[in-house]
Amino acid sequence: MMYKHGDVFARSFTRHDRKRFGYAAVLCCSVVLLCLLAAFFHNLEHLPLHLKVSAAEDAGLLAVVEGVGGVPRGIITGKERATEGDEPLCRITDSGPDFCDVRGQVGVRGNYSTVFSVSAREGEEVESFRVRPYTRKGNPEAMSNVREWSILPVAADAGEIPRCTSFHGIPSILFSAGGFAGNYFHDYADIFVPLYLTARSFKGEVLFLVSDMNPWWFRKFSRVLQSLSDYDIIDIDKEQGTHCFSRVIIGLQYHKELVIDPSRPPHHSMHDFRAFLRNTYSLRRDHAIDLKDDNRGKRPRLLIISRKRTRAFMNVASITGMAEDFGYKVVMAELDYNVSRSAEIVNSCDVMMGVHGAGLTNFLFLPDHAVFIQVVPFGGVEPHARLCFGDPARQMEVQYQSTGYQSTRARSYSNFGQTTLS
Repeated sequence: MMYKHGDVFARSFTRHDRKRFGYAAVLCCSVVLLCLLAAFFHNLEHLPLHLKVSAAEDAGLLAVVEGVGGVPRGIITGKERATEGDEPLCRITDSGPDFCDVRGQVGVRGNYSTVFSVSAREGEEVESFRVRPYTRKGNPEAMSNVREWSILPVAADAGEIPRCTSFHGIPSILFSAGGFAGNYFHDYADIFVPLYLTARSFKGEVLFLVSDMNPWWFRKFSRVLQSLSDYDIIDIDKEQGTHCFSRVIIGLQYHKELVIDPSRPPHHSMHDFRAFLRNTYSLRRDHAIDLKDDNRGKRPRLLIISRKRTRAFMNVASITGMAEDFGYKVVMAELDYNVSRSAEIVNSCDVMMGVHGAGLTNFLFLPDHAVFIQVVPFGGVEPHARLCFGDPARQMEVQYQSTGYQSTRARSYSNFGQTTLS
């Protein structure tokens, strides 16, 4: 007679023994299961999982977490929005630029131009905002080219919380490259100085979400953008999914035209910004020539920014001859689209002169203690010229002078030769 293994096992023990054995087996299985679960969760981040998640009643934004190369490796869940002492999400004023700093569980839906912020308290009534993340808020012409974004706080138990398609473990800054972007002066005054002020403290660990971006604009200024962020820029307007972060800054900090107030947090300065530009474009000269410092055999270099159409010097030959008589080596250049080449030319010179216009923004690349001469046309332009270049230059360790079309150039050159380069 053949027996099955179960029958032999049953006849080998009493009913009481079999019951005790069953309890022990259950206990051992539980211990083994716990060990397996512990090993699984310990190695979870190394597994190539793609987890589909949804919002539960007690959850905030749920997100698939991207690993290296975009491989999902976990999930983010829970109500983690920081209240920060109930500070408002956004700072909205009539004249100053809109600025929002949203922390906790934050989702950015590019094609909807919406930023979702999960509230920590269920049923809480929170204010939503509409902002245009560009610094020149008081100029309707500029703002007409800037996309409007909605900052929409939602309760953790709300059904409209979007599911994250990607999660980034770093903060992000969302700003517009619309407005007057493309005008060289406004590229720096409206975008890059404020962006430096906002992003520099992150030391590259920040992701840029750029709205209203043109590919040519990115190509022109890619070196500056890549020096402020270690991550690929996202053209956020074209994104179909929801990018999730623990912190999103919408808009840029702004003090004044080409000015950073070092007394205000984060306590950067325009001197710091110019040093940053020199490092970005690998410029060699930090300081202009000093003729008192064993350089009497060297000639200071004078850059004259020439233009072929408007605001052109009609007597270039006489200006050049006069400058050479005072000991300058004259460089004539029409600075163009190639920012790197223009930066090298300007940085190689000790004096820069040109007629008021956006091209004079290249004075940012001058070495410290260089001289910057702005030739101001007649017609009430002087206050605007001083605001754009005169006031900023005085905060950058650049010696600034302005002169009108009919002022005596000989006296100007003589003064520069005696007071700044001797």
